[in-house]
Amino acid sequence: MGASGASGERTLLKDRAYDELKTLILDETFSPGTFLSERQLAARFGMSKTPIRSALERLEAEAFVAVSPQQGIVVREFSLHEIVDLFDIRMALETFVVQSLAGRLNSEQIARLKANIEGQRRATEVVDVKEATRLDADFHLLLCDFLDNREILNVMRGLRDKLYRVVLGLLRADVERLSSNCKEHAAIAEALIKGRGEEAARQIKEHLEYGKRFLVTR
Repeated sequence: MGASGASGERTLLKDRAYDELKTLILDETFSPGTFLSERQLAARFGMSKTPIRSALERLEAEAFVAVSPQQGIVVREFSLHEIVDLFDIRMALETFVVQSLAGRLNSEQIARLKANIEGQRRATEVVDVKEATRLDADFHLLLCDFLDNREILNVMRGLRDKLYRVVLGLLRADVERLSSNCKEHAAIAEALIKGRGEEAARQIKEHLEYGKRFLVTR
């Protein structure tokens, strides 16, 4: 194999290690406080420690793991300050998004919103918390995508994985929240479709305030 082929293979391994390890952290297979070993991860993923080390460096930069000579590698618990910041950013952006979108959704966008909410209903019925959490994140990203503001969408995409893990923790701790979460999304969508921007903004603010309040007081 030539030099370019070897380089491409190393890149693929680094990306695979990153994707697989991040998934295990997001789904809390590796829960906050779990200590990680490069050697054990290399054995688990069937690769050398080099791509594992690269993946861990990326995850450290994204604040999902902490690496120190004293403690080693540990999956981070998000601080209360980080959680508050995440929800404050969402409230600022998403209230603006829904006020701007109200009454402007086309038929294809309405169909996508309704399909997402129907998926949430099905996930709620079978208590599939991971699927409900994924669809929750998709619902909020859909709204930003519909607005077609690239900067807002980039910010929300950058927050998506952190939000997924935070919301997954919320819904696992309060499974009864699955049903009310879905109903709140449906009410926000209805207000948007009917052009009631102020109502949609109030609803999404209350929706996000609940999550923020629950997470910082539990």
